[in-house]
Amino acid sequence: MKLLITGITGFVGNNLSEYLKDDFSIQGVSRSTSDKLISYDVLNKEVLNANKAFIHLAGKAHDLKNTTNEKEYFDVNFELTKQIFDKFLKSNCEVFVFMSSVKAVADEIETILTESQPPKPITAYGKSKLAAENYILNKEIPSKKRVYILRPCMIHGPNNKGNLNLLYNFVAKGIPYPFGNYENSRSFLSVNNLCFVIKELLENKSIPSGVYNVADDYPLSTKDLVLNIGKAINKKVKILNIPKFLLAILGKVGDVLPFPINSEKIHKLTGNYVVSNKKIKEVLKKNLPLSAEEGIHLTIKSFTK
Repeated sequence: MKLLITGITGFVGNNLSEYLKDDFSIQGVSRSTSDKLISYDVLNKEVLNANKAFIHLAGKAHDLKNTTNEKEYFDVNFELTKQIFDKFLKSNCEVFVFMSSVKAVADEIETILTESQPPKPITAYGKSKLAAENYILNKEIPSKKRVYILRPCMIHGPNNKGNLNLLYNFVAKGIPYPFGNYENSRSFLSVNNLCFVIKELLENKSIPSGVYNVADDYPLSTKDLVLNIGKAINKKVKILNIPKFLLAILGKVGDVLPFPINSEKIHKLTGNYVVSNKKIKEVLKKNLPLSAEEGIHLTIKSFTK
């Protein structure tokens, strides 16, 4: 099967192309043109007709420092998706996978996030992803085509330098973990499990079009996460029970000055955000290849290389 992938040079794109390379003929799509990439400018009907599937990963990532204006998010996450999806609909390409986000639904959740929860995004990032989702969902899909909107939670894996890398640095350097006072549950997603889901969507024609949350099978507390990091690198973990109000002050400092943590990072690491993957598991009729702990261990091992 021949397929096109936007955002192929990014974290998910790199991992996905490596995961699929033995079973698919892959062509990357980008703003620039090279021996391995074609540009959006030449993405015409003929190019799409030559491919069975289109995976749209490219997007404007969530800016933790909040320095990006709203128009930039909508130009990339909505307008680009709209243009690409319109071309897909006019072509013979059969499968479209759009990488959205749980943030298209909610930045904070009190219970467990399911696909039935009414979307109420707060950030420009979430609003732009939801706008793209709505555009796709409001189009009539030809009977021979399949369209999937994926809402992953926090993705991690080899070469990812997100919040897990921050925690890894705490543990690897022997720095005491300061968030011992927090009791929470957060869903994570191993990029290996995400790649597995996408491959199943490409190959299994019986899976109906629709919106699907993607997450590992069960959430972890931040403490469990830190302890798993220590286990992965054979390092004893020191946990401190620093008062929450002091950590909040440090987060505010990080909001305005260069600092390892800021308010949003603290919230991401210690807040609750549990995502149900029941719907995608039911249609796949298969278990995800990695447990939450196994995925974390693979990610952390990659940091040590």
